[in-house]
Amino acid sequence: MKMLEPEILQWFALVFGAVVGSFLNVVIWRLPREESLIRPGSHCPACGAPIRRYDNIPIVSWLLLRGRCRSCRAGISVRYPLVELFSALLSFFLFQRFGASWHYLVYFGFAAGLLAASAIDLVHRIIPDEISLAGTAAGLLIALIPKAPVPFLSALLGALAGFLSLSLVIAGYWLLTRREGMGMGDPKLLAAIGAFLGWQALPFVVLAASFTGTIVGLGMILVQKKGRFYKIPFGPFLSLGAWIWLLFEPTLQEWIFRGPGGWG
Repeated sequence: MKMLEPEILQWFALVFGAVVGSFLNVVIWRLPREESLIRPGSHCPACGAPIRRYDNIPIVSWLLLRGRCRSCRAGISVRYPLVELFSALLSFFLFQRFGASWHYLVYFGFAAGLLAASAIDLVHRIIPDEISLAGTAAGLLIALIPKAPVPFLSALLGALAGFLSLSLVIAGYWLLTRREGMGMGDPKLLAAIGAFLGWQALPFVVLAASFTGTIVGLGMILVQKKGRFYKIPFGPFLSLGAWIWLLFEPTLQEWIFRGPGGWG
């Protein structure tokens, strides 16, 4: 059989990512509500009408329906096509880096899990254990496979360091201010990130998350007049740091360990 041309595989990765994004929307809606991810089938949250197959095409159906349910005309959140689009782009760019390999499948599954966790955290201010703890276990199990992308010791140290580092930050902040700075979902999510990417990725992930989170937090204080103790969900920023590392790890490794001028 003639192998598929690389261009066709890239389009397949894009479409595959969008389809996975459609399932992620189910996870994002149902998991915090402790509903089954399988039954019932996709339906309108407003009227309960089943969604027809031709109305369930990622991104396209939302645009054709102009963001409304065909049955009751209730509005459908723009989150749905955005999640599908972001998932498609993650799949595409990870395919660009890893090609048609099991590494692509592993890391896309990991990146998709971070996307679901981030969306849930933005809305509900929680990161479900079903994602973080299961992600940590999956990362450690994958690291046991011969020729795994991350050696098991690095994955184990990453999981432990990720959980303990943020747990200490939470404890220290509470002792100093008697306020809760972040929930325990964030250390669990960083443990999953460490298990998949190894301990070497954690300094960059935390630094990138802290920097972007601070910028967004300051923006909300200045623009939306939020108080200085307003808590923003940290999970999406941890995920952003992990995505950047995942896509640009070789460049970042060289820059960090050798310096921008080639010295080290």
